Amino acid sequence: MGYAMLKAMKTLSRAFLLFLLIGSLAMTLRSGLQIADNPALSPIIDRTAAEIAALTDRMMAREATPERLDALITARVAEEPRNWVALQALAEVLAEQGLSLPVAYQQAWEEDSGLMALSGDCLGCIWDISTCSLSTALICKAPILLTPVEDLRGVVRAGADYSMGQTVDQLDLGLSVVGLAATAAIVGTGGTSATIKAGTATIRLARGMGRLSPALTARVAGAVTDGIRWADLPKVRGTDDAVALLRVEAFRPLADTVTDLGRVADATGPVSALHLLPLVDDAVDARRLARASEALGARTVSRAEVLGKSRLLRATVRISDTAIGLIAGLVGTLISLALMLVGAVQTAVLRGLRRSVT
Repeated sequence: MGYAMLKAMKTLSRAFLLFLLIGSLAMTLRSGLQIADNPALSPIIDRTAAEIAALTDRMMAREATPERLDALITARVAEEPRNWVALQALAEVLAEQGLSLPVAYQQAWEEDSGLMALSGDCLGCIWDISTCSLSTALICKAPILLTPVEDLRGVVRAGADYSMGQTVDQLDLGLSVVGLAATAAIVGTGGTSATIKAGTATIRLARGMGRLSPALTARVAGAVTDGIRWADLPKVRGTDDAVALLRVEAFRPLADTVTDLGRVADATGPVSALHLLPLVDDAVDARRLARASEALGARTVSRAEVLGKSRLLRATVRISDTAIGLIAGLVGTLISLALMLVGAVQTAVLRGLRRSVT
């Protein structure tokens, strides 16, 4: 009786594992077909602005402890030159929690604000934006203009350099062309002409201040290399000529990135956008940062300081239900196969033992 019951249980177990395997395969196949048949079904989908704000608030509640904020402020105060965009963002988090500012912060502010005023840095920054740092622009209340007026000049100068065999400033050329050709023909994100121009100006200013990531610089240069009809460059005399230079498909990723950076500037302000720009290495980073900025506004800087780039940008997306179903199906399939393999090995071992005994 015991042997028969054991055999029946094994048979039932195998049937259950087979049923689990078939069910898992069916779930995996169904989810895979849904993604294949419908391009709109993406494994990763965007969170709404409300979801981004709520999630980052929860993350800040865990991470923005008094000890952590004190450590971040101490590290920023020790920098030379000090980044007052980051420092003021962290100070705002302290104020939200009803905590007082460290003495070191207050001393540093008095030192820097007084030194800049006495040294003439403020006057120089207000007169010529290219001499500004983030801190002088913030402390001196200098206007940061994000409406470039040199797009045509940039293209014409590049044409002259190219025709004379001199080195062409590819990044400046790319931004100039995007600024002149700010039309729906090359912009896939739906940005306005003003947003695109804000994005090109933000990148120009960031480059002058040394705040442009090497990866983004390389991507801009690559888009210009592939997306410009170089032989026609010396002929440019106006906007229509600049638009004619474009190989649209090669240039669209750059245009989208510029548009997204313009959205960051619109949402956070120009100085904060310049501070955040080093977080951007590619088009995906730019798009996610734009969505975070539109959801969080001025709080984007403090969230970036406390949470870091990876967690901030990941907070803008989530795994779709279809992808969860696909993952669950794959996991179930792997577990079923593993259990069936274990059962087969166990049976083989028991048979071998019985043969050795007999």
